[in-house]
Amino acid sequence: MIQNPVLRGFEPDPAILRVGADFYLATSTFEWCPGVRIHHSRDLVNWRPLGGILDSGRLLDLTGVPDSGGIWAPGLSYADGLFHLVFTVVDTYAEGWKDLPNYVTTAPSIEGPWSDPVPLHGRGFDVSLFHDDSADGDGRSWLLNMRFDWRPDHESFAGIEIQEYDRGTRTLLGAPRTISVGTAAGVAEGPHLYRRDGWYYLVHAEGGTGYEHGAAVARSRSLFGPYEPDPAGPLLTSRHDPRLALQKAGHCSLVETPAGEWYAAHIVARPHGERGRCVLGRETALQPVTWTEDGWPRIAGAVPAVTVPAPDLPPAPAPEPPPATDLFDTPALGPDWSTLRRPATPDWIEPAPGRLRVHGGQSPVGRRTPSLVARRVTASRCSLRTSLIFAPRSPDHMAGLTAYYNTRNWHYLHVTAQDDGSPVLRALSCEAGRLIAHRPAVPLAPGRAVVLQAELELPVLRLSYDTGQGMRVLPLELDATVLSDEHADEFHDGRLRVLGFTGAMLGLWAQDLDGAGVHADFAYATYLTTPDRDA
Repeated sequence: MIQNPVLRGFEPDPAILRVGADFYLATSTFEWCPGVRIHHSRDLVNWRPLGGILDSGRLLDLTGVPDSGGIWAPGLSYADGLFHLVFTVVDTYAEGWKDLPNYVTTAPSIEGPWSDPVPLHGRGFDVSLFHDDSADGDGRSWLLNMRFDWRPDHESFAGIEIQEYDRGTRTLLGAPRTISVGTAAGVAEGPHLYRRDGWYYLVHAEGGTGYEHGAAVARSRSLFGPYEPDPAGPLLTSRHDPRLALQKAGHCSLVETPAGEWYAAHIVARPHGERGRCVLGRETALQPVTWTEDGWPRIAGAVPAVTVPAPDLPPAPAPEPPPATDLFDTPALGPDWSTLRRPATPDWIEPAPGRLRVHGGQSPVGRRTPSLVARRVTASRCSLRTSLIFAPRSPDHMAGLTAYYNTRNWHYLHVTAQDDGSPVLRALSCEAGRLIAHRPAVPLAPGRAVVLQAELELPVLRLSYDTGQGMRVLPLELDATVLSDEHADEFHDGRLRVLGFTGAMLGLWAQDLDGAGVHADFAYATYLTTPDRDA
């Protein structure tokens, strides 16, 4: 059986692909590096993280992107013996505008090397490639995306576009055409195109990314339409039933197994309470797809199920789970770690046996050179523990453990210094941009390691420390639900200012606000989870 979500924590916008016996899932990473996370499976049950594709400044520049900007909804496909990745880098999105450059890169293996990204267009986002290898498709390829219209008197989600893409020259040909404006649910985005039994099937997201989210399907005998929506309604949605364990279901992509079985990869979210805040962000789930006699794809009940039958594939051994404790004894960070807005390069992060050295970066609101390495929260009950050696010389020097959502929403247990240079342990929170300094401060012995722990048990976050006399819990019960999509969304005067598209992270953070060159040494990081009650 498949247990959903198959990818837990912040893993949205799945693009699923099969090449031979191998299945791949690509997900959005927004402002986090490396860009476009990839997971691999042979049976759709067990998934192994491979890390991110866009792992260097050559491939991706996220300098200055806004919170929940960066990589949106990548498209992964295969043709000519090459993997093709198309992706959007959202540079801005507020005040009614969006800057949306789209790129394509290719590689002979999912693990690279990936070619220099080639710019395509900036008319919209959620790009995907359709390679028409049918008898009358001439092997031509087509780029799909939603069309964004900035004009105040127009609908900003202006429909699904298609334009020919030349794989040889990696350029677009001809003019784009709008092939669908979606259904009455509105907000048509996330398009994927498939060919089956003489029909073109357009699968797209609708209804926005919140609790009205869903997926729709339409079909046509002609590539350019007209596309007829499925008369049965949505392919998948949770919008009508707040009691479903998996909410916000939608944004589907489809895959066929070697035996001819079909599955949909899609977004879900698990709120705290009925239609509450989703601290784990948007996750990835799988549902079986059957085809009606008259040729429509269907998901049972058009709703997401927690447990579904696995396909008829040779059983694949479950991958060895990573050790709970990372000793940072390899030259590179493991695939579960991400860094904020810049790749993990030796100028600021140095893994070595027995420690991870992090050179202090910008303030918590800095969008150019922050020094944060973090991992996704994957369960409603989990913890991250580390041992830190840090020698701050002023209040401008900070390092420690954070529960983080974005630059405006986080909790931070950190070592810093008083005005006289004496080290101290403090807790600081930021909620919708409002700083909160928690008391008491704990005096520390200079040069001594201190153990720090952040423990999440929704809806509460607890912080604790050990200076050599056993773990002590700070007398705080912090609101963990501020680390959620719903809390992160901000509107002012009816206009969007900040989006919340990611999910809660637990990480190791360091600041050097006066440029003195300080660094922090983290001896290990131990991430533990308690199985979710609904899992």
